[in-house]
Amino acid sequence: MGQDINGGRYQKQDFDAFRARLTEETDLLHAFLQEGRFADGARTGGYEVEAWLVDGELRPAPINEVFLEKLDDPMVVPELSSFNVELNTEPRVLQGDALRRMHEDLDRVWSRCREAASQLGAELLATGILPTVREDDLVLDNMSHRPRYRALNEQILRLRKGEPIHLDIAGREVLDVSHHNVMLEAAATSFQIHLKVGPEEAVRYFNASIVLSAPMVAACANSPFLFGRDLWDETRIPLFEQAVSVRSTRSRGADRVNFGMGYAQESLVEFFDENIARYDIVLPEALDEAADRFPHARLHNGTIWRWNRPLIGMDEDGRPHFRIEHRVVPSGPSLVDMIANAAFYFGLVHGLAEASEVPENQLTFELARANFYNAARQGLNAHITWLDGETVPVQALLMEELIPLAGDGLRAQGFDEADVDYYMAILRDRVSSWCNGTAWQRAWVESHGRDMTGLAKAILRAQHGRAPVHEWEI
Repeated sequence: MGQDINGGRYQKQDFDAFRARLTEETDLLHAFLQEGRFADGARTGGYEVEAWLVDGELRPAPINEVFLEKLDDPMVVPELSSFNVELNTEPRVLQGDALRRMHEDLDRVWSRCREAASQLGAELLATGILPTVREDDLVLDNMSHRPRYRALNEQILRLRKGEPIHLDIAGREVLDVSHHNVMLEAAATSFQIHLKVGPEEAVRYFNASIVLSAPMVAACANSPFLFGRDLWDETRIPLFEQAVSVRSTRSRGADRVNFGMGYAQESLVEFFDENIARYDIVLPEALDEAADRFPHARLHNGTIWRWNRPLIGMDEDGRPHFRIEHRVVPSGPSLVDMIANAAFYFGLVHGLAEASEVPENQLTFELARANFYNAARQGLNAHITWLDGETVPVQALLMEELIPLAGDGLRAQGFDEADVDYYMAILRDRVSSWCNGTAWQRAWVESHGRDMTGLAKAILRAQHGRAPVHEWEI
């Protein structure tokens, strides 16, 4: 959940003061790491689900303020738009029945949210891009009433020298539009997986997350349509990157959403150095927390959306810890699919990070990045370069190597055998049938025509049925 701010108009002295605090806290991160003051212990995992509030016609329902008031749950919070919300559950130690408990947690909070939405004549829907969302939904009147979002919009446009945001996505079809605020970001909703790791293993797990991003997005793709156009298999990737782009014809800042600039070398604190060197400050708030809680470093990092994002969290005893936020996976198609996607990540990242041959030494960062965008564009039909240097079909790689490796990685961490079998079977059956969320949506449209309202209704009905997407009827 993002840090909120007081907001307001910023002056040059605000930026100068923030940079001074940011530099102080980043130096302190280095000192804490050198002195062994980062928390260690059992790996834990969790997730965030971004969801849509929709009305009876499956159109975006901008009611999150009254919805959240009715729900009254601190683990469900607003998102950028007033028709999106974010669901959180407590993290769990990655062993034993953790996957089953994560599933139960999500079922429980999802049911409560659906009940609250129904009392307002609305529904809750998890999908990477809502098929019915229109460009005229993405206006400032539909922005959530939090100072953070208004300030972010103002600062992104400031860095763009006032130029509109240009969305240019070429996939199966082409979308080319200009927009005058950052609300385009609200059209992209994710299932973000979190992994808390110790300082000694953080580099290996972070780099493994980068390596596996391409097969992960191919297996989990669920966002083919935007504004009625059939674009990438995971259109959410270019949409989010361009929606908050600070690049324009008159500015040269580093873009806020990207795959990153390289693997981690010695520690994840390197990325906080990079945050200062490469990224303009956009929310120069003066925060009251002590420097050893790193409030300014965390706030600045929260305005930079690497697809694998290093996070600094705080344990209850006040010690900082490292967390990896794996952001490549879309929301939906079903609750069980999302937990299966989390299981796949938790198993595969362990399998790669603990391998005797270091995967980042076998695959250059440039190839990992090229793999990622290729898989986002073509999904299960993509060919990617893997660790042996061979270019292979990603579907075959998933079936023959990566799903088995993920299962072994889960077992090695002590997950219950029945749960491993259950969730890996969902991945295996989805990939073997070539039916991730994107494939199902395209098949539905091919059968029923380009009726985006009908498609959204079909997704909602299928979600209510609780089956994984490869078992949904067309």
